[in-house]
Amino acid sequence: MIAIGCDHAGVEMKKAVISALSEKGFEFKDMGTDGQPCDYPVIAKAVCEEVTSGKCEKGILICGTGIGMSITANKIKGIRASLCSDSFSAKYTRLHNDANVMCMGARVIGNGLASELAEIFLTTGFEGGRHQRRIDLITEIENSN
Repeated sequence: MIAIGCDHAGVEMKKAVISALSEKGFEFKDMGTDGQPCDYPVIAKAVCEEVTSGKCEKGILICGTGIGMSITANKIKGIRASLCSDSFSAKYTRLHNDANVMCMGARVIGNGLASELAEIFLTTGFEGGRHQRRIDLITEIENSN
C-alpha cells in the first residue's frame, strides 16, 4: 500500500499517478485533498504517519513545487523524503538513500512524467552496502536532534 497526498495544486497530478499505477497493480491510500484548499503540512504529516506506522510501505506527496512537501516530510522522524523531477533522481534516491517518500511539483513537471517517476521510485530497491552506513549516519543525526 502506498500513501499518497497532495495540496490543491496537485489534485490532477495525484489522480493521474493513481490511475496510471493502479493499472500496474499498485494500491494507494489517498490522504487528500480532493480539491478544496488546504495546508500542505497537514497532508504531508498524514502521509508520513502512514509510512512511519508501517501501514503503508512508501509515500508520495505532491504540491505546486514539491518543495513545501519535502521540507515538511523531512521534519518527521523516520522519513527520508526526496524531491524528484527526473528519472535519475527517482532511481538513485531509492538505490543510495533508501528514501521512503517521494515529493513532486505539479507546476514543475507533467502528469505523464510524474507517473513514470513514481513507478521508478516504487519499483527500485535499496542497494545497501556502503550506502547503509550513510543511512545510519543520517539516522544518528536525526536521533540526536
